Amino acid sequence: MRLLQARFHIGQLICHRMFNYWGVVLDVDPMFLGSDAWYDQVVRSRPPKDKPWYRVLVHEAEHQTYVAERNLEPGTRPELRSGIPSWRPSSPTRTPPATGCVFGTIDRE
Repeated sequence: MRLLQARFHIGQLICHRMFNYWGVVLDVDPMFLGSDAWYDQVVRSRPPKDKPWYRVLVHEAEHQTYVAERNLEPGTRPELRSGIPSWRPSSPTRTPPATGCVFGTIDRE
């Protein structure tokens, strides 16, 4: 079994490379844990399923995204840190939604 090292950690500020939105990491999965149907319908760039995926709370939005590691980069905007409240999971879920339309186009990889 190969041990994967996640590049980002829970609570870390990130930026999505393709859609240029900022957010904070809420959860880390060692590999894609969604359904093949969700991946085929929503994920346009076809990132690898065998690398880490992240649940991200989008800055100034009321939704989360499920994003492949290769589409994220570390956040470097300190002014955002004060605007993101601390987050503690009460009952975290590890499965992305069945369809991407819940989050609109921003959720598309």
